[in-house]
Amino acid sequence: MKSFWQDKRVLVTGHTGFKGSWLTLWLLRLGAKVTGLSLEPESTPALFTQLDLAREIDHHIGDIRAAEQVQALVERTQPDIVLHLAAQPLVRRSYVQPLDTWATNVMGTLHVLEALKHCTRACAAVFVTTDKCYDNREWVYGYRESDPLGGHDPYSSSKAAAELAIASWRSSFFEKPYGCVAIASARAGNVIGGGDWAEDRIVPDAMRSLALQQPVPVRNPGATRPWQHVLEPLGGYLLLAQRLYQSLEQSAEATSSLQGAFNFGPALSSNRPVRDLVGQILAHWPGTWLDQSDPQSVHEAKLLNLVTDKAFHVLGWQPAWDFERTLKETVSWYRQADQLSASSTEAFRQLTWQQIQQYEADLKSVSAIAAGT
Repeated sequence: MKSFWQDKRVLVTGHTGFKGSWLTLWLLRLGAKVTGLSLEPESTPALFTQLDLAREIDHHIGDIRAAEQVQALVERTQPDIVLHLAAQPLVRRSYVQPLDTWATNVMGTLHVLEALKHCTRACAAVFVTTDKCYDNREWVYGYRESDPLGGHDPYSSSKAAAELAIASWRSSFFEKPYGCVAIASARAGNVIGGGDWAEDRIVPDAMRSLALQQPVPVRNPGATRPWQHVLEPLGGYLLLAQRLYQSLEQSAEATSSLQGAFNFGPALSSNRPVRDLVGQILAHWPGTWLDQSDPQSVHEAKLLNLVTDKAFHVLGWQPAWDFERTLKETVSWYRQADQLSASSTEAFRQLTWQQIQQYEADLKSVSAIAAGT
C-alpha cells in the first residue's frame, strides 16, 4: 500500500479517538499527509496524546455538528481520501444522551457528505458506521450488507440512519457524471487493541482493574460478539479507500462495484461470549473477574455476527489474526504500556508501530497462502 498512500492528502475525522489514533499513525508511516478534525480526546490517558500525533499532522479540534467548519476544512484541504470515523460510539451513553448521539452520528455524517460536494478533484470517501446498524434479531446467522437496517438503542438506530443518509446522498449527488467523489461505508464493531481507554468497554475496564490488582467487573458475560483487533478493520478501510480512488481513474462501472456497504469482521471462530474474552485476557495477565450482571440494565444485544464474503470477493480482504492472537497482542500492548511513563512518547510509538509492522507481515503471509503462492 505504501506506494499508493505516499503524499496522498487524507482527511480523518475522529482522529483523536482510539481507532483514529491507530489509523493516523499508520497513515503517517505510509507517507500520507494527514489532516484531522475531531473533539479533544475524552479519556486520560488517551492514545492520541501518548503517541503525540498532533505534532505530525494538520491537527484541528472541532465538532462535526458544526457544518461550516467541516465544509471550510474540506474546501481548504481538497483531500484525495476522506476517512470519516467521528462519532458518539457508546451504546450505554446513547441512552443518556440520545439527541446528542443522533446529532453527531446522523447530522455530523450529513455535514461531511454536504462538504464533499465542494471537492473539485477526485476523492474517495469511506464512512465508518458499525455492525450494530442491522435490525438485530438475535439469530445465529451472520448479517450481510443487504440485510435490513435497524437498531433498538439510540446508538444503533443512529448508525442505521447514517447508513440510509450515506446511500441517499451518494445516489442523489455523487453518481457520475455529477461529481468526482466515490463513497462507501464500512461496518465493523467490537474492535479491541492497545490504547483504548474509553468508558463502558470491557477491555479498557479489564486493563484498568488488572493494573490496580482488582477483579475485572463483567456486566454481560453471556453476550456474544465478533471480536477483532483494531488493525483488522483499519486495514479494510485503507484497502477500500485505495480501490475506490483508483476506480475513479478507470470507469463508472468500476466505481459502482465498490460503492455501497462493506462488512469487516473476524472469522467465525472469533465470535465468542464476553466470558471467553475475559478468560483469554486473564491467561496473559493473571487476575480474577467478577460477574456484575444487572437484569435491570439497559438493553444491549446478546448475539451479533457478520458475514464478510463481499469484502473477500470484491477487495480480497480477510482477517489475519485469530481470537487468541488478538487477545495476546492486545494484552501485550497494555502490559508494556503499564511500565512506561506518561512522557514516553517515542516508546509508545515504537510499541504501537511494532504491532502495525507485525500485522502487515502476518497479513502478507495470509494473503500469500490464500493465493496459493
